[in-house]
Amino acid sequence: MSYTPPTLTESDVEFTAIRAQGAGGQNVNKVSSAIHLRFDIRSSSLPEFIKEKLLALQDQRLTKDGVIVIKAQTTRSQEQNRVEALASLNELLAEVAKPVKVRRETRPTLGSKRRRLEGKSIRGQVKALRGKVQD
Repeated sequence: MSYTPPTLTESDVEFTAIRAQGAGGQNVNKVSSAIHLRFDIRSSSLPEFIKEKLLALQDQRLTKDGVIVIKAQTTRSQEQNRVEALASLNELLAEVAKPVKVRRETRPTLGSKRRRLEGKSIRGQVKALRGKVQD
C-alpha cells in the first residue's frame, strides 16, 4: 500500500515574524528573525481523519482552539526559519497521517517459555529460604 503525506496550501498556514529569544546582542534585539507558524486545523483543507488525529494529539504546540503553533528561531535568517517551521509542520502531519501497523498476535517461543519458568523456579527457591529453619 503506497503512502503519500498530506499537502498544505499557502492559505492554510499563517507566518508571523517575531524577535528571537536568548543571547545574540544588538542584532537579536532589533531584527525580527524568528517565525511563529500558526496552522488552524479545523479550517484547513486536510482530510477529516487527519484533522481528528491532529486534534487528539497531546502536544504542547496544540492550543485549545485547535491551532498548531510552531516557533522557529535557530537561524539568523527569517527565510530559513520560515522553511524550518514549515518542515516541522510537514513532519508532524506526515507522522499523524502514517497508517498504524496492525499487530499480529504471535505465540511465545519455546526459549522464552523456558526462561520464564527458570526465573520462576529461582525466585521460588529464594523465597523458600526465607521461611523458618526446621530442626
